[in-house]
Amino acid sequence: MGAIFDWTRRRGQDRWPNPSPHAGPSVGAVELWHNPTCSKSRAAKAILDERGVAYTERSYLDEPPTAAELDRILTALDLEPWHLARLGEPVAAELGMKAWPHEDRGRWITALIEHPILIERPILVADDGRARLGRPPEAVEILL
Repeated sequence: MGAIFDWTRRRGQDRWPNPSPHAGPSVGAVELWHNPTCSKSRAAKAILDERGVAYTERSYLDEPPTAAELDRILTALDLEPWHLARLGEPVAAELGMKAWPHEDRGRWITALIEHPILIERPILVADDGRARLGRPPEAVEILL
């Protein structure tokens, strides 16, 4: 797994512990980067609810990550930004992303934060810095 990072503070605000309406036994605080219109995101959320895991939802389309946050997530996932990009999205075609070289990591990160619809979902981030892409949704069990 990638580097451990501190999710206790983000943009100068306390993030953990964060009161959650999803009380129950917990493996630690979890943040779910979630798109409610995505069936895989909804399935991951249902797994968390079924397990009684305390979590905070982050609608990353409404609250896109910063470049630093996305870089930390990529490190934790042990992925590069082109591995996390949804190249089937219309905006990816408009940008011509399939032809972009992989050497320009910064360009990819910038595109993902400027167009968060391009970020694969769901992503779970544990307060200990571990992260997991919830595809298939059952992959969230590995993080838990």
